[in-house]
Amino acid sequence: MTTVSDSQSKGAAGKYKVVGTRPIRHDGLDKVTGRAKYGADIQMADLLQAKVLRSPHAHARIKRIDTSKAQALDGVMAVITAADMPVVEDRVANLGETVSSTFFLADNCLAHAKALYKGHAVAAVAATSPHIAEEALGLIEVEYEVLPAVMSMADAMKEGATLVHENQTTNDAAPGPDAVAGAPSNIAAHLQFKGGDLDAGFGEADVVVERELHTQMVHQGYIEPQTSTAHWSRDGHLTIWTSTQGPFGIRQQASQLLLIPESQIKVIPMEIGGGFGGKLGTYLDPISALLSKKAGRPVKTTMTRKDVFEGSGPTSGTDMRAKVGARKDGRITAIQVYLAYEAGAYPGSSVGAGAMTCLSSYKVENFQIDGYDVVVNKPKTSAYRAPGAPAAAYAIETVMDEVAEKLGMDPIDFRLKNATKEGDRTVAGVPFPRIGCIEVEEAIKASEHYNSPLGGPNRGRGVAMGWWFNAGMQSSATIAVNGDGTINLITGSVDIGGSRASIAMQAAEVLGIAAEDVNPSVGDTDSVGWTGLTGGSRTTFSTGIAAIETARSVIDLMKARAAIIWETQAEDVDFNDGVFVSSKNSEDKISFKDLAGRLMTTGGPISASAASNPAQVGSAFAGHLADVEVDPETGKVTVLRFTAFQDVGQAAHPSYVEGQMQGGAVQGIGWALNEEYYYTDEGSMANSSFLDYRMPTALDLPMIETVIIEVPNPGHPFGVRGVGEVAIVPPMAAVANAIHSAIGQRMTELPMNPGSILTALGAKKAAG
Repeated sequence: MTTVSDSQSKGAAGKYKVVGTRPIRHDGLDKVTGRAKYGADIQMADLLQAKVLRSPHAHARIKRIDTSKAQALDGVMAVITAADMPVVEDRVANLGETVSSTFFLADNCLAHAKALYKGHAVAAVAATSPHIAEEALGLIEVEYEVLPAVMSMADAMKEGATLVHENQTTNDAAPGPDAVAGAPSNIAAHLQFKGGDLDAGFGEADVVVERELHTQMVHQGYIEPQTSTAHWSRDGHLTIWTSTQGPFGIRQQASQLLLIPESQIKVIPMEIGGGFGGKLGTYLDPISALLSKKAGRPVKTTMTRKDVFEGSGPTSGTDMRAKVGARKDGRITAIQVYLAYEAGAYPGSSVGAGAMTCLSSYKVENFQIDGYDVVVNKPKTSAYRAPGAPAAAYAIETVMDEVAEKLGMDPIDFRLKNATKEGDRTVAGVPFPRIGCIEVEEAIKASEHYNSPLGGPNRGRGVAMGWWFNAGMQSSATIAVNGDGTINLITGSVDIGGSRASIAMQAAEVLGIAAEDVNPSVGDTDSVGWTGLTGGSRTTFSTGIAAIETARSVIDLMKARAAIIWETQAEDVDFNDGVFVSSKNSEDKISFKDLAGRLMTTGGPISASAASNPAQVGSAFAGHLADVEVDPETGKVTVLRFTAFQDVGQAAHPSYVEGQMQGGAVQGIGWALNEEYYYTDEGSMANSSFLDYRMPTALDLPMIETVIIEVPNPGHPFGVRGVGEVAIVPPMAAVANAIHSAIGQRMTELPMNPGSILTALGAKKAAG
């Protein structure tokens, strides 16, 4: 790992004692020894096991469901269908990184009038064993009227296409002269960002490049399937143990779908075996809850891997066009982008984020971005690590590389010539605060990797940039001081990538104690204040600020205790580097640990709580550099070397920052080369297992090198930026550009698997 630091970075100068170090994670031993409890580990008296019946059709009207035979089976305690769900008001539900309507959310949990994709849940059974529940599913009789399935955006957007939702019309933010007001459509929404004069910009261009690009649906690939246990007690209170990135979001969704107050719902987040955005929405929680209410016993529902692929949210497939114009001197004059994203069976794809992020590495005056949210008969899409941005970056960065090639410019020099900086505006019109786009690109250009020889035939090098806006949102934290000088830190943020440690380190830095003296835990929704999801690259940033503010409150309370001991006033007590000192008498001093041992004789225990809602969120830039080798006989692409460069603000825990950078790069490489949802003409996913859905393994990859760039975020006391998502934005384009460098063909469709490489080589040969 290499670190490139801004001159303002205190962490780089070693001024922090805890932040920027590498302590062992607090939950590490529990996780490697198996003591940590995940959702499927829940056991309790009278626990029932549930199974879900799923539609075998991609699009079918549900004419009749007969559950009588299943209910009569010995051992079956409850059976539910959509008829058992309350009728909910249709209103917008904010799920953190995606937005949906409550009606669609309910319909996705259990299909009402129609099954809208193969794998759509239509009924559920709770029984005394999973085997009995599975047998009962076979006894449920469902009469379907099979309808034509719409499996591609091209078909969905045609005039006269079969409608996924008969009454859906386009929410058009920028209606054109050809718009048909109120006409039913599979296009759920059209959004637009524009600025300057597009025609004039292209008119002054010396080089114009336009490409059409496509990507397929891919899955987040988390190892742990969705699982949820619910107990609806006789007093009306509902407890849910679940695998989720946002327990407060699950509480909100359960309240809206089951029509009970949030105050009667407690959500206990278990340890989570991966999420990457795919565990924000609810699938099983309402099912387990309704079965529990009906049976009068706790119920656990766990997806199979096939259920995960077919019945939970992948990310969108896309159809995109990008057109870029530039002058001979390398200055970009105009950019036009078309983005169509699959939403799956219900509106709400990540096209908005794709549109917001795709041009942010470049300063351009004349632009227009049109985004389309399109429903098809596939699972409702979910967030996936910087949702929407990787596909859009693949389109833009591929075309940028071609423009640089046609101008005869080095690809990094071309990007530096047009790099965005502080004060420039995003396409949404918001000015950038202190950012590190230029610093990332300069680090790439100066790197040993960029300046090293490739050393062989059929090899190529590619580079790409990416940006993610990051999120702030509210978080809460509580600290209790122990008599031995340690503290208990409770937050509401589920730990996916080491946030227990990174948040604890920030509290320790403020209190002047070691990271090991903090006992961090994740509270349930009854034990800690409201906290947003673990996602959006917000957790270490925003929950960290909550922990910092709580620690500061603890210091103020302890100053008053020191004042009691010294018979002075609290305002006469200073605190620095873990030691309280009297400003009236420098001989009066006491360490945090020693004072903690005297709390009971100076007034009793000390605890404090605080919340954060940061107004200035530090966005993040990343650049990736890929070296590949292409076998012209087989089409196999081997990644020889890969380096991830990223502005992280201040690395709270450098090891976990590196892990996030490496993990995002690996997922992006898999997306680029192998991963896809492969559908048959009938709408069945043909590769719904880890045997057939090809994710990269350690055998497929080199060690991912990392270069940490530290340009402090002015919106955080220690300069921290969120790091978890931007790392997945550049790799697809970087690999595509490297493949072009190796074989001389632009790859405009993902995945770039051996078959597509051989097709491209065949086309090149046919063209002479």
